[in-house]
Amino acid sequence: MQAWFCETLSGPDGLLWKDVPTPQPGPGEVRIAIRAASLNFPDILIVQGKYQFKPALPFVPGSEYSGVVEALGEGVTQLKVGDAVAAMGSTGGFATHAIVAAKSVLKLPPGFALEDGAAFALTYGTSHHALVDRAALKAGETVLVLGAAGGVGTSAIQVAKAMGAKVIAAASTDAKCAFCRELGADATLNYASHNIRDSLKELTGGKGPDVVYDPVGGDMAEPVLRSIAWRGRYLVIGFAQGGIPALPWNLPLLKGASIVGVFWGEFVRREPEASARGMAELARWYAEGKIKPAIDLRLPMRELPAAYARMATRKVQGKVLMVNE
Repeated sequence: MQAWFCETLSGPDGLLWKDVPTPQPGPGEVRIAIRAASLNFPDILIVQGKYQFKPALPFVPGSEYSGVVEALGEGVTQLKVGDAVAAMGSTGGFATHAIVAAKSVLKLPPGFALEDGAAFALTYGTSHHALVDRAALKAGETVLVLGAAGGVGTSAIQVAKAMGAKVIAAASTDAKCAFCRELGADATLNYASHNIRDSLKELTGGKGPDVVYDPVGGDMAEPVLRSIAWRGRYLVIGFAQGGIPALPWNLPLLKGASIVGVFWGEFVRREPEASARGMAELARWYAEGKIKPAIDLRLPMRELPAAYARMATRKVQGKVLMVNE
């Protein structure tokens, strides 16, 4: 097999493409022949040593991938060789093969494209947990999605629309805003060229958004929180801008608002049955055509550095996929 190895926490430039023996699955494990893997923001942080999960060196990055089961370890009965699957974890995806615990593998239903499977669980799982579970979003409410053209942002637009909400997609360019409208956003906001508070007041008739979906953090958080509706829910997804905002505590008090943390990976670990129900609903929505991953770019697995470079430019719209031909 071949894989990208992180041997030093020096970032994407330090990754090495290597030939290594193809491993055999142990008890409770399967070996997957990887067809596609998607690049997510945590994949940048993890090779820099900045992510909350820090695997031992060396490791193969890549947290989300799909492929075909190639070999079974002892005790695995829920899968068979040839099954199309998606795998979720923190490492292992940027390779031709991976060994993964069978319990971490999602068997893809008939008609579910393998490439879509590689760009589905993490982003859509996060958005479903955020909007359905943490925000208790109701049909007719307004959701503001920050960083809306990115991987989790595009999934949030689609999940919110599947739930009957109105979506305001906020992005940094007019082109990204247009892309978000193609995905179903009802309105868009270019926060690089418009005052975000004035725009939200205009777009919501002065009420403000009921739910804020924020994977960006940084300096936008405070003006957006100031604009939130009465009993609004501010979902803390991540900090793609880099800065973790320090917010005045009086703001949620004045609006009767809630600041709600969203950590999908920990939710999956602590509440696997609830997570499985969420994934089942997402699979139904996919089959019904309500949601579908937006793919920005497909590159051969050996061109992973180019994918990291594109993500660093902040020009990605949707997901970048690495594929094994």
